[in-house]
Amino acid sequence: MMKCPYCETSENQVKDGLNGSGSQRYRCKSCQRRYTPEPHKQGYEQALRQKAVELYVDGLNFRRIARHVKVNHHTVINWVNAHAASLPSTPPLPDKTPNIVELDEVFTFTWDKKTKPTS
Repeated sequence: MMKCPYCETSENQVKDGLNGSGSQRYRCKSCQRRYTPEPHKQGYEQALRQKAVELYVDGLNFRRIARHVKVNHHTVINWVNAHAASLPSTPPLPDKTPNIVELDEVFTFTWDKKTKPTS
């Protein structure tokens, strides 16, 4: 039988419906308090959130990502915005400056049209 976390009695414990996440709630008839002994975890797994952010970085739009991971597109938008807010505002700087710098040739060509436009 269930044990009340408040008054520590195991008698007079009755089922009292479900909470928002679908977990069974109980009511203690001794102290008249309600409790959930083993609540279900709410929300989505971090792996699913990370997959949605990776799909966004790969170029998929929010609605397509939402269809792919089976959530609302506003949820995907919130996940992407939260991930963007967690990134640093400046890019990371290298630990030391390089000693050798290599450049490629730059070739430009400027030319004139042989026929001038008539006005």
